[in-house]
Amino acid sequence: MDSSSDKPADSAATPAQARRVLVLQGGGALGSYQAGAYQALCHHDFEPQWVAGISIGAINAAIIAGNPRENRIAKLKEFWELASSPVPWQPMLHSDRAHSIYNETSAAVIAAFGVPGFFSPRFPPAQLFPSTNLASLSYYDTTPLRATLERLVDFDLINHNGIRLSVGAVNIVTGNFTYFDNTKQKIGPEHIMASAALPPGFPAIEIDGEFFWDGGIASNTPLDYVLDCEQVDDLLIFQVDLFSARGRLPETLLEAAEREKDIRFSSRTRLNTDKNKQIHNTRNALRDLIGRLPDELRDDPAYAILHEAAKENTVTVVHLIYRKKDYEASSKDYDFSRLNMIEHWKAGEQDVYVSMRHPDWLQQPQNGETMVTWDLTADAFK
Repeated sequence: MDSSSDKPADSAATPAQARRVLVLQGGGALGSYQAGAYQALCHHDFEPQWVAGISIGAINAAIIAGNPRENRIAKLKEFWELASSPVPWQPMLHSDRAHSIYNETSAAVIAAFGVPGFFSPRFPPAQLFPSTNLASLSYYDTTPLRATLERLVDFDLINHNGIRLSVGAVNIVTGNFTYFDNTKQKIGPEHIMASAALPPGFPAIEIDGEFFWDGGIASNTPLDYVLDCEQVDDLLIFQVDLFSARGRLPETLLEAAEREKDIRFSSRTRLNTDKNKQIHNTRNALRDLIGRLPDELRDDPAYAILHEAAKENTVTVVHLIYRKKDYEASSKDYDFSRLNMIEHWKAGEQDVYVSMRHPDWLQQPQNGETMVTWDLTADAFK
């Protein structure tokens, strides 16, 4: 069991009483792992009050936030069954080698013909469009995704149901990360599509005269946004990642391509944890310092400002990470076959059940910690 830390010693709330947040990383076809994880969380009565996602995580997040609780699993299944319909067969595979060949074949089918309700190859090809046409900048057309989102997601509900939804994208011109958040603006299909517009496969999405690409090209996890936005309420965060930062040394060019992708798109959980530890130490020192100020300074306006700045919330992160199988390669994020969709979904369910068997994450952080991160499924893969 892997635990890393950092919290206000004076907080009495336990993680079970904290504000519940679901954080979903990008990862294409691997996203059915998140859907399976959410289904299992529902069985344990985890009702998110805030869902944040990037890329495929943004699509899953929109389906969750844009439906009543009793309809969410059915809508997630509908999306993933549609996405996996180009390769619906489920062959009997008796070895990793056979499974690997099957995966590469199904990925090739997806690359050639696209995914219904998601994206389709451009015809004519992008290279034949004039440079002034945005279609010249992407291999696929994601117009089908808009229709799917409009059918599966109630955007009026997103903008009025009280569940916070945040999705990340990158402004192409400025290079700046942007979050579209229903507490700050009205969310529509275009915001979800912008978060999932991974170039050069998918086209840029225009919003209010500006153009956006997939947020994963800048940061593939919305955890930092959640931590930056909420520094008052205690948080219980389930972070569901699709790429693991850890892996073995590659032995072939194909393995090297996959390892590069894992590193590039893996979560920055450790970076954010370390950053918050530094902030905690600073606030801890500030509390100690202002506690030693003479009484005559306590009426000074600066004292009130410093006292407020020294306050902290408690953050508990339960980190779920999809662990690749030996037969998966760098095509795993665009292999939308039915076989692998089902496998990923079941893996997400299983990892949640493993996590729920450990009561540790429900305990209040100790020793003055402000943030604790648990990877409760790590031991199962050693």
